[in-house]
Amino acid sequence: MKLSRRSLLATTTAAVAAGAVPAQAAAGRAGTEGGGRRLRTGFERLAADGYALLDGQRVGVVTNPTGITRDVRHLVDVMHADDRVDLIAVFGPEHGFRGTAQAGGSEGRYDDPATGLPVYDTYLKSGAPLADVFTASGVDTVVFDIQDVGARFYTYIWTLFDCMEAARLAGKRFVVLDRPNPVTGRAALGPVLHKEFATFVGRQPVSQAHGMTVAELALLFNAEFLDAPVELETVRMSGWKRSDFYDASGLPWVPPSPNMPTPETALVYAGTCLFEGTNLSEGRGTTRPFELLGAEGIEGRWAAAANELEMAGVRFREAYFAPTFSKFQGKTIGGVQLHVHDREAFDPVRTGIGLLVTAKRSFSGFAWRPDHWIDKLTGSTLVRTMIDAGADTDEVVAGWQEELAAFRRIRQEYLLYR
Repeated sequence: MKLSRRSLLATTTAAVAAGAVPAQAAAGRAGTEGGGRRLRTGFERLAADGYALLDGQRVGVVTNPTGITRDVRHLVDVMHADDRVDLIAVFGPEHGFRGTAQAGGSEGRYDDPATGLPVYDTYLKSGAPLADVFTASGVDTVVFDIQDVGARFYTYIWTLFDCMEAARLAGKRFVVLDRPNPVTGRAALGPVLHKEFATFVGRQPVSQAHGMTVAELALLFNAEFLDAPVELETVRMSGWKRSDFYDASGLPWVPPSPNMPTPETALVYAGTCLFEGTNLSEGRGTTRPFELLGAEGIEGRWAAAANELEMAGVRFREAYFAPTFSKFQGKTIGGVQLHVHDREAFDPVRTGIGLLVTAKRSFSGFAWRPDHWIDKLTGSTLVRTMIDAGADTDEVVAGWQEELAAFRRIRQEYLLYR
């Protein structure tokens, strides 16, 4: 880790606007707001302060369809219409600014029909090439506002990381507008990524379910993982508590990506996305992606084996479905549907491991993807090799506890909310 928190807090330039949290003061002010319990996002607080944080700056925004107001207007449309903001560019992540691309795709470079603003593609760009995009756009300040779902392998947090690094290289200010972690910020769960397995589904040693907001992650990235800090400012929420699920926010849900249709999808995703690393369907091409899992020939025995584990907060129903795209397109396959009945007790990562263990034991056709994508998703060879060696769920989960405890200690330094 390149830079200590103490060094960051001494060097990072901070916001002074009423709605903004200075980076060097953020940890010390954690949990001092929000008593009214009406959640206000970072963008709401920025706007309520008259965009003072952006005064005199040519602004570009990294965002997607989730960058909305409470009345479902997009922040780009709102800021473009406001003379107090000099908004000159938009930067789209995976799936694109308007969200039309499927997984592994983006919308490319175009002019937004609604605003006329140039939209630049950040997907699969990092370092100097992405810094060149920021330079070419002519912006002084890059603003980030995207709804995350709380899992390390959801790529928007690495878009955040890459954009922070590129902004530093290009000499740009970076502002993060915070939004809720929809599955709560109570705890970090799961294995921690080993750097040799770094990809766009995990750049740095973060746990599989990180339990942080994007502003908290930005502070962590800036202090612990960037080679040198970017000029970072965060605008935190008010009215959010770490124990809150998304429905407590009162905010409308906009799918952050095509296969994240509901907050319930996000609840299970940190565990069931692991099935992307197998030859089983993870439910893409159905109305319940990541809640439906299966393959040809499994039938009812997998659900029975999974229920025998008595996983906290969840039951498994024998299910049959025919994906309209992705794995097993157009074929009727069998498997399970997850039914979370107690989300307070539910552990998505442990559940995902239990499902992998029982799938391998009950289905002779089970196989890992030949490219060992499972190692990229889990962050090391540990999960795959232990399951192949016959380990049970408890043994696999025990295998990452020491590294998880170390990450939790680091994470604690950057939490902004109680």
